[in-house]
Amino acid sequence: MKVNRRDFLIFTATFAVGCATTQGGAGIAGTRQVDAGPASRYGTDGVYTGFSSQGFFVVRRDGRLFALSAICTHKKCKLKSERDRSFYCPCHGSTFDPNGHVTLGPAKRDLPVLATAVDEQGKLIVSVPGK
Repeated sequence: MKVNRRDFLIFTATFAVGCATTQGGAGIAGTRQVDAGPASRYGTDGVYTGFSSQGFFVVRRDGRLFALSAICTHKKCKLKSERDRSFYCPCHGSTFDPNGHVTLGPAKRDLPVLATAVDEQGKLIVSVPGK
């Protein structure tokens, strides 16, 4: 899968913050590390919604494992995952494709890709921004 420059920069910056926070650094105020369980739990392509109440979806696509914000970029409502792997905001009707790109407003910004890492025990760690 080809990664565009914007997604790469977002991932790199948030991953660095996540590493600093995991290593005991200050990181960005309010950033928290969430243990999403064994990375092997996400072995098949799909959207995993088990952590949507904590602000993110775990997504596996084409062998790539990543986390997308589960919060709409318009007015911060919680998103719903659709069967076609897209996302829908029940508050104002915004929709996002499986990569988190806006397909219908009023939202104008894509969903953030959150920093992830797999620790020494094989657990997926997701860096979630504070509220």
